[in-house]
Formats: sequence, structure tokens, C-alpha cells
Amino acid sequence: MIGSAALARGHGSPGRSSSDLVCTLATDEDAARWDGFVHSRDDATGYHLWNWQTVFRSALGHRCHYLLASRGERVVGVLPLVEVRSWLFGRALSSLPYVNYGGVVAADAESAHMLFERAAGLARDRGLSYVLLRHRKRLLPQHPSRTHKVTMLLPLERSCESMWEALDRKVRNQIRKAEKSKLLFSSGGIELVDEFYRVFARNMRDLGTPVYGRRLFQAILEQFPGDAKLHLVRLDGPNGQVVAGALSYAYRDWIEVPSASSLREHRALCPNHLLYWSIISQAIAEGRRVFDFGRSTPGDGTYHFKEQWRARGEKLCWEYWLKDGVELPSDDRHSAKFSAIIDAWKRLPVPLATLFGPTIARFVP
Repeated sequence: MIGSAALARGHGSPGRSSSDLVCTLATDEDAARWDGFVHSRDDATGYHLWNWQTVFRSALGHRCHYLLASRGERVVGVLPLVEVRSWLFGRALSSLPYVNYGGVVAADAESAHMLFERAAGLARDRGLSYVLLRHRKRLLPQHPSRTHKVTMLLPLERSCESMWEALDRKVRNQIRKAEKSKLLFSSGGIELVDEFYRVFARNMRDLGTPVYGRRLFQAILEQFPGDAKLHLVRLDGPNGQVVAGALSYAYRDWIEVPSASSLREHRALCPNHLLYWSIISQAIAEGRRVFDFGRSTPGDGTYHFKEQWRARGEKLCWEYWLKDGVELPSDDRHSAKFSAIIDAWKRLPVPLATLFGPTIARFVP
């Protein structure tokens, strides 16, 4: 079997089991096989696609380790891993940072186990404290896990008319209010990055959260031009001020909004409601069947906003390998550790928060 040190270096003899199962570090030559396997699996997400590692490398500056399990020429499992070394959150292999899903996708339990063991060996050899796998369901019951997050899913009707009738009356009224306020919705690509990012960066400062860099959104749009879009809501016509914006990412019949923001002083006009309703309407026209509002912590403000749309919460299962003596990581915003940081960040001038935020945000595993 391959030693985990050799695996970390990307060479050496591949590891084999009695069933001729091999686990290797994938290279660019494996990209087509990798994506072919992802496309064949109902349990895979769009975030498992090969080109996401280009995003993590170019926009966040991380080293990627994409593990591929195979039997002969047949791919039987994949595990995308991103190495994140943080003074605040620890040193980890994450699957995957920034996005909501990742982890092991395998055709059988043996392949899943081998991928996990290779990830653990890689973490040991690289002096990392833990491996984080963002699974949607429990896959590795013998290992530690956290279920503190949910993803909010809204089944989409076949037509906008049926979808409108399925919405809560309060949500419909808020959408109408936005329309009467002469807010204008538009969608596009990379040409909208600057306008989106100004709103996003300011809102993140207001929330006390370090903002990801503009380059992250640009890289996503570059790598997935047919699937990723930016959406804006403006005041007073096509040249008006942008007061809300979102990034959407679609895969198969599913569409998610992993990032969205609005300016607080204009929220009485309900720009968020127009933003989400317009994206939902587009998704229905494209034949999507599920709208994913993204992950939330039950009870938080964003959770209640998504719940208003009659989205249902699906518990997520984050599974871990932990180095001996390492406790389960926590990102509880209400803890004393994080509350002090959040309060201080809210007081920063927006230009400073936008300047220094990406240096911190890129290290969130």
C-alpha cells in the first residue's frame, strides 16, 4: 500500500485492497474521468466538479488534494480536499471551504472508507489537526460529527403562477411592496462583479464578518460561466444604486444562492424579497426543481427569513477526522471568543474591513 507521506507528495505506488481498489491523488489528466463520475452520481453536488479546485487555488491561494478511488479504469469514488492553515480555526483539510457541500462521493462503502483513511493519512503527514467533510447525510457513523447547521430547501413548482400561490401571504405582500417601490432586478455575469461586491462587502462588515475577496466571485464566474450568475436589485431604474445582490450557482435541477446581501438602510423597501423571487422565477423558467437558500443555524435571523418562504430545513452532517487530543472545532458566533471579534469588526470603517477581510476569510475551513 502507498504510504500516506507518498500520497501527500503525489507519487509512489498506489494503495491496493483485496478488491484491487486504488486511491491516488488526481491530476489534470484525470479531470474528465473525475467529472464523469460526479455526473453519474445522484449524491454528488456541483461543488464536487473538478474546476472548483481552480477557484480554491487561484482565488483563495490554497493547496488542493483531490483523491480519486478506482478499480482499473473505472472511477468508484472521489474526495476533493482543500488545505487550510488558520491561526484562528486550526490547520485542516476541508471538503470544502466557502461552499455548503463536499465530502466523499463513493460507489460503495469500501471506496468511501479508503478515501477517508487516505484523507486522514494526508492530514497526519502534513501536520494538520483535523479533516472536515461537509456531508448532507451521515456517511461515516464511526467518526465524530456535528449537526449544528441546516440547509434550507424549497421545492419549486412547475410554473411561476403555481409557485406564487404556494408562497406565504406575507412574502407575497413584501414582493409587491418591492415592485411598487420601483426596484429593478437584473442578472448577468462577470461584468456585475464590482457592483455586487460593493454591497456584499459592506453588508459583511455590518454583520461583523470578514468578507471574502472580490477575486473569489470573479473566479467562480470564470470557471462556471453557464451555471454561476450575479443578480442585482437597483433603485430608480437601470442606472440606479445597487441595494441588494446575490450569487447563484446551478447544477442539474438544483440552484443555490451561496452568497447574498442588501444594504440595511433600504431594507424597508424589501429588496431581498424581490431578489429571491426573481431568481426563483428564473430557476422555474430554466426547469429547476429545487431552490437551495444555503446553510443556516436554526433560530438565526437568516433561518427565519428563509423559513418565511416555506423552505424546509434539512439537517447537515459535518463529519471529522481529529488528530489525537484535538477537540471538535466550533464556529459558534455567540461564544465569547467570536463575539468579541465580531463586535470589533463591526466598528471598522468599510474600506479597512474590505481591505483586511479577505486575508482572514480565506482561512475559514
